[in-house]
Amino acid sequence: MINNKTYHNVVDTITSIGDKHQQITTVTVGDLWDVDLENTKYPLMHVNPTSVQANESSLVFNFQIFIMDLVSIKNDWTTSTALNKTNESEVLSDCLSNSIDIIGILRHSKYQSQDMNDIDAPIYFTSVGQTLEPFTERFDNDVTGWVFSVSVEAENDFQTCTIPVD
Repeated sequence: MINNKTYHNVVDTITSIGDKHQQITTVTVGDLWDVDLENTKYPLMHVNPTSVQANESSLVFNFQIFIMDLVSIKNDWTTSTALNKTNESEVLSDCLSNSIDIIGILRHSKYQSQDMNDIDAPIYFTSVGQTLEPFTERFDNDVTGWVFSVSVEAENDFQTCTIPVD
């Protein structure tokens, strides 16, 4: 039997993964420009929905996922180059590790399975081969991190007998 999954179910699963990750402090969903980046506690995982495909027997939910943290600048360092005065490299490394964790959980993990004890009973199926792109931005704070796209496929049998129409 196919259990139809909704947008809400998929987003809840993804945000739950971020909430349970011990190195991610805040999880948000929606347009990135709506996030209060100045008052957010970092590291931040942001889920940006981009589209949904209705296939023959499934729905494919497409998202961009941002993993970011603050970049700090230290004025008391003895080196003179600005590049050496930041922790940008360390932040990129940490955010990449967190991104890989999220991808791994979405691909194959008990955290997204129907039965938490059965790793082979996934609720969703995800695409393979994500490309992770680094970014450094000046929003209200200086942040850096990684963004990647992920497609989450959920079975859907498109039952017409349960549609609420007259």
